[in-house]
Amino acid sequence: MHVYFSGIGGAGIGPMAQIAKAAGLEVSGSDKRNSPYIEYLKKHDINNIHIGQTKEQILKIHQQKPIDWFVYSSAVTLENKKPAEVIFCEKQDIKISKRDEFLNYFIKTKKLKLIAIAGTHGKTTTTAMTVWLFKKMNCPISYILPAKVNFGDMGEYNKDSQYFIYEADEFDHNFLAFKPFLSLISGIGWDHQEIYPTQKEYNEAFEQFINQSNTTYLWQKDSLLSNLKSINNTVILKNNPSSLKKINLLGKNNREDAYLVIKALQNIFNEDEDKLIKIINTFPGLSRRMEQIIPNLYSDYAHTPEKINGAMSVANELAKKLKAKGISSGKIIIIYEPLTNRRQYFIKKEYSKLFTVANKIYWVPSYLARENPHQKILTPKELIQYLSNKTIASPANLDNYLLQKITNHLQNKDIVIAISGGGGNSLDDWLRQNFNK
Repeated sequence: MHVYFSGIGGAGIGPMAQIAKAAGLEVSGSDKRNSPYIEYLKKHDINNIHIGQTKEQILKIHQQKPIDWFVYSSAVTLENKKPAEVIFCEKQDIKISKRDEFLNYFIKTKKLKLIAIAGTHGKTTTTAMTVWLFKKMNCPISYILPAKVNFGDMGEYNKDSQYFIYEADEFDHNFLAFKPFLSLISGIGWDHQEIYPTQKEYNEAFEQFINQSNTTYLWQKDSLLSNLKSINNTVILKNNPSSLKKINLLGKNNREDAYLVIKALQNIFNEDEDKLIKIINTFPGLSRRMEQIIPNLYSDYAHTPEKINGAMSVANELAKKLKAKGISSGKIIIIYEPLTNRRQYFIKKEYSKLFTVANKIYWVPSYLARENPHQKILTPKELIQYLSNKTIASPANLDNYLLQKITNHLQNKDIVIAISGGGGNSLDDWLRQNFNK
């Protein structure tokens, strides 16, 4: 079968192409722009990729070998209701579906049990920890991981695996396409307001997801948000369990994610808690989650209030640790690039409770994606007004002035943390171009 992946450079679609290739399927695809991840896929023998998403390009691939299935992400049709590739496939009577239908097909045909990780925040870290634990227990596993790690590829298929690990995103109701064997919910807040206009609708989607799962593990603080505590087949973890003190990862959120993974997988591995804690304490982390670019310069992917709070918790503990070692001054410098303008309209008032550990903030323009054309773009100066301490923040741009400021802070041994939500041409991308390892 020949599967064509549209938006193959995305963190959700790219790893799916990898598992399809590993399972012996013919794989091709396209994206609107080139990126480091496209090059990553080419190094993993997925070479039939073209940049640009035109009728002529997909026709050429179809003529080489007929396409059987056209798979796309939500972003593709949200940006353009009728892309040229979709029109072409409709005329050629090629099967068209979102990625979820293809993944369900893959899981069913390979007779795998789905372990799904959902939540407003902490999904990717929790997914990576789950993969890490399986690998360290020498248990064959297949998975999709939307971030780079140093202990495996972003997408892997193992023919000997019984389980498939997947980050089930709530955006565009994607996670409701699945009926997991086991679900982990890392935390619930409220996000994607363009899809879920109210907190009630957001919670109801999670209720449905839990009802569709065979067994679900979640925290007590999340179960109390709605009717989650009353749904059958849920295991509710008490807040602040004593065993949490045995986990030595930086950041309270990270320790909670680790404990959630341990409790959810104990029955699969039939191992005691202490052994799994020792393994999870060696978790090496993943890209864009307080990832060190060069000494004292870190990049993090935080774009909701809960995620930003989690990043600040890690930053505070990291600053104290490095100061004790004489590596850092202990000062925390934040460079903040909000992810999407539309989200800012819902979270701007929350900024009064965020960044409380920062000594200085450089606030750059929001990374724009799938924006509402009728909404005014909120500027850094406007958003800074919502901080409790406005004096520590300054509007900034990705330019030589900011580059010099970062360099000065690093020379002073300050910890510089870039919170960036974007991909190509984002703050994270700009930093990597200017501060190579």
